[in-house]
Amino acid sequence: MLTTLSGRFLILTVLFVMLAEVLIFVPSIARFRQDYLAERMERAQIASLALLGAEGMIDDDVERELLDNAGVLNVVLRRDEMRQLVLSTDLPGPVARTVDLRDPSPLLLMRDAIARYFRPEAEVIRVIAEPARGGGMQIEAALDTADLRAAMLEYGLNILILSLVISVMTAVCLFLAVRRLMVLPIRALVAQMKRYAAAPEDARRVIEPRSRIRELREAETTLRDLETQLTGNLRQKERLAQLGRAVAKISHDLRNILTTATLLADRMERVDDPTVKRVAPKIVSSLTRAVNLTEGTLAFGRAEEAPPALQRIEAAQLFEEVCEAEALAAGDVPIRWEAAPGQWFRADPEQMFRVLSNLVRNARQAIQASGQGGEIEVSLTEDPEAWQIRVTDTGPGLPPRAQENLFQAFQGNARKGGTGLGLVIASELVRGHGGTLSLQETGPGGTVFRIHLPRELAERQ
Repeated sequence: MLTTLSGRFLILTVLFVMLAEVLIFVPSIARFRQDYLAERMERAQIASLALLGAEGMIDDDVERELLDNAGVLNVVLRRDEMRQLVLSTDLPGPVARTVDLRDPSPLLLMRDAIARYFRPEAEVIRVIAEPARGGGMQIEAALDTADLRAAMLEYGLNILILSLVISVMTAVCLFLAVRRLMVLPIRALVAQMKRYAAAPEDARRVIEPRSRIRELREAETTLRDLETQLTGNLRQKERLAQLGRAVAKISHDLRNILTTATLLADRMERVDDPTVKRVAPKIVSSLTRAVNLTEGTLAFGRAEEAPPALQRIEAAQLFEEVCEAEALAAGDVPIRWEAAPGQWFRADPEQMFRVLSNLVRNARQAIQASGQGGEIEVSLTEDPEAWQIRVTDTGPGLPPRAQENLFQAFQGNARKGGTGLGLVIASELVRGHGGTLSLQETGPGGTVFRIHLPRELAERQ
């Protein structure tokens, strides 16, 4: 029961009703005690007036009966300036305290009532009150508290039973109301979510708001909008996935065709015809860009890269391999690397080679496209927390449009004919290492890309 909303609400309702009854109990028991004593004083006044009316012609047995009916031990009536003991019998003990009912304060009544309720010992008390209907100036009576406490206990038990009945009935009514108005609609909402989750692409399973309760209807409306959007996104992703598979197949075959065409174009450059010599390099350049586009598309179209196999890499060895591979196409663009002998870091050698190759190739192509010359440098620094690999060039810098969409596929290309896939792939590979690839600075003086590889994550694996 404690694990359900309605069960918790039921228990809390019972507890709160009982707490309210406890707060009501104290003034109630104080009022009961005051009424009990006031009633005994009225009876004592009637008994004393009966005795005075008989002018003392009442024997001891009748007097004792009057006292018993009044529930007191003696009666002192003050009329004019004199106090007169009207009725009397032997007291079982000395008077322990005096209770004044003429002008009691609420706090005093509640304090005395609680004290009497929890004091089991019987004692004799003297009660002072004003006579009813002008029957004198003051009336006093002594009484035994045993009957008073017994009546108070009975009254308290009745209040307890009544409180339990009220709390249970209230809790049951609220339980049924909460179950009807909240629990059942929430369960229906959860059941609908499960039905939708079984086939989210089916638009017929999108919830239709029907609740007349404003908050639940808002929840259903929000859920409907979310499910509608999700269904649309799933359909779009499915279409894109189908398109991606088709493009991957086409790109694969197209790359083979373009490779063959590139080889043929290379042979055309050997022809002595001036026109052919002038056109052939342009054809080769166009075919090369097309091959690069298909290769980039195929690489980006892979669903996911394999997890990196981290191992200790000699920085100098890896940097030298990357720089030598790019130097063949660099022409007059110097590519240098800097790493201390024996300096190392942890990464996947193959994936890090691809990352650095992409960065160095982009820098080399930017410098060559500017026609203003420049150089490239790959370096490694480290501290107790991370390794920092920087690829720095002195090229023209990245244009604003490329900076805005730097790591977005097909949008962050900085040169004509590029796809922008190189940086996207490199960034995904670095994230697989638990690191980040970021543009540290760019401008007319050059560009710096930084690879941040945390030591802690690398040492855990």
